[in-house]
Amino acid sequence: MPGKAGDPVGSGGDVAMEVASIVRLDNPQIDLRIVSLADGGADLTKEFASIAAQRPAEGPAAVVVPLVTGPHPRVLRAVRDAVTQSEAAVRVTEPLGPHPLLAEALHVRLAEAGLARADRMRLFNVSSPVDGIIVATAGGDEAARGADATAVLLAARLTLPVVPAALDGQPSVRDAAERLRNIGANRLAMVPYVIGPETDLDRITAAAGSIGAGCAEPLGAHESVARMVCVRYGAAFGGFDGFDDLSD
Repeated sequence: MPGKAGDPVGSGGDVAMEVASIVRLDNPQIDLRIVSLADGGADLTKEFASIAAQRPAEGPAAVVVPLVTGPHPRVLRAVRDAVTQSEAAVRVTEPLGPHPLLAEALHVRLAEAGLARADRMRLFNVSSPVDGIIVATAGGDEAARGADATAVLLAARLTLPVVPAALDGQPSVRDAAERLRNIGANRLAMVPYVIGPETDLDRITAAAGSIGAGCAEPLGAHESVARMVCVRYGAAFGGFDGFDDLSD
């Protein structure tokens, strides 16, 4: 990591703070800053300018790790605009997913809600009280398409049909429920494929309630989310795949 030049930056809120705390615990050498995009990116532009003034001219001033699981046009557009306006040397990573770590975390959230059964040691599905799962994400149609790979990974873990849906686009949660019921899956569960700040919790519970499905908690500050922040950050410097591997 050249001169500790990279700063992971994510959405604001309690969840982001919790994720940051986990990352810092194992990687105290990272200068990690959390910036909210609630204002459309104005704070991020200011942060970039401040960081750039403190960094050597060579190398990136910061590395942005968007705290989203997949394509999220509004978030990514705000980040790109902030980079352009600040004129700072900034690298923007890929979203946190898709990745098997996040599929595992979704499995855990389902198990915690009593919507999937898992072996304690290997998180391998034994049996399930439901016969169809909806992976619901935020970010519109593009986000739903981006969640397809994660749905496949989760289906392999659960040996159940799993389909993606968008809380704010197409296919909608209702579309996904109809698709599952058309193949005979009537006991449905929904697992939010979101970290937390991307959408309103009430919107999630209302979507699940509208189709009569059980609902797991969002990914939140699951350790796998923090680990994926580290994976994306390290990849910006040419390789790192977990905790404890970052060095000056």
